[in-house]
Amino acid sequence: MALSRKKSSVKAGLPPGTLVHVGEKKTEKVRIRLIEYDEQGIRETDLDPGHDFSSPGERPSVTWINIDGLWDVGLIERVGLAFGLHSLALEDIVNTNQRPKLDDYEDYLFLVSKMISYDPSQRSLQSEQLSIVLGKHFLLTFQEKPGDIFDPIRQRLRNGKGRVRKMGPDYLAYALLDAVVDSYFLALENVGEDIEDLEDEILKNPGTSTVQRVHGLKLDLLFVRKSVWPLREIISGMERGESDLVERKTILFLRDLYDHTIQVIDTVETYRDTVTGLLDIYLSSLSNKLNEIMKVLTIIATLFIPLTFIAGIYGMNFKFMPELEWKWGYPLVILLMVIVGAIMLAWFRKKRLM
Repeated sequence: MALSRKKSSVKAGLPPGTLVHVGEKKTEKVRIRLIEYDEQGIRETDLDPGHDFSSPGERPSVTWINIDGLWDVGLIERVGLAFGLHSLALEDIVNTNQRPKLDDYEDYLFLVSKMISYDPSQRSLQSEQLSIVLGKHFLLTFQEKPGDIFDPIRQRLRNGKGRVRKMGPDYLAYALLDAVVDSYFLALENVGEDIEDLEDEILKNPGTSTVQRVHGLKLDLLFVRKSVWPLREIISGMERGESDLVERKTILFLRDLYDHTIQVIDTVETYRDTVTGLLDIYLSSLSNKLNEIMKVLTIIATLFIPLTFIAGIYGMNFKFMPELEWKWGYPLVILLMVIVGAIMLAWFRKKRLM
């Protein structure tokens, strides 16, 4: 289970708007990528964390600034001051335990969502918080660590294909959210394969590790559910909201994305029911294995009951027993035991008890 809990107790007692990073502490350099584009061209630049950010409000092109790394609170604060972001929004950016949500600050929209990927080595889901600030001519994205699922969007920007270069930052925000939802489908596809493997394992050879994997899948699916339900409300808020930052042309795409989130939710609920059923199958499988063992032991015990009776009679130390002095007495008793055992085995097989 890779979706670990991050402690928020470090913020206890602090006033609202205090910037405290909640998440994995790192020391490497924060990566900042600037992409400016319009219909005619695109410009990409890697910025230094000491860069003097300025608001791109007067520029005709769309400015996309992506920041990988939230542990540099000073950098986040400087970016917030340059773009006029509210302290509460900055506080939510550096708090990686933040629930997905949408806030309208009039001059910009602030979104928080969760990016989810599948780690095949650990056979579990990985989570990363994504914060998006949508302004009139700019889009800011804040991620926990380098590496994301947005490379196809960057490639479309470079190639000038599709609508992304012809439309504003609201369409770019839609494209990023669409990539996030697509990543849910990919992650759930791998989870579905794990569920199928677990079904085969439970039916053939269940063990304690099987129960642990089932429990891990339940927690993973619960996290996906808690991530995608608020994301549906975010998309609905952008579609039905009154903000001038979302153009009419983008609303149609948001409706389609809303339908995709519904599909993700349906898949998650189906998988959750399936995983819950796996526990019932596991208990039934254990019960069947125990019944088979008890059945074998019962047959063995039943076979030895008459043999023990015969051996008990001829094991008594009475002086006057007619067979004691008989030359063929011992072979006859052994033969009698074999015949009785064979008759009982034949009867068990006829009754299909074996």
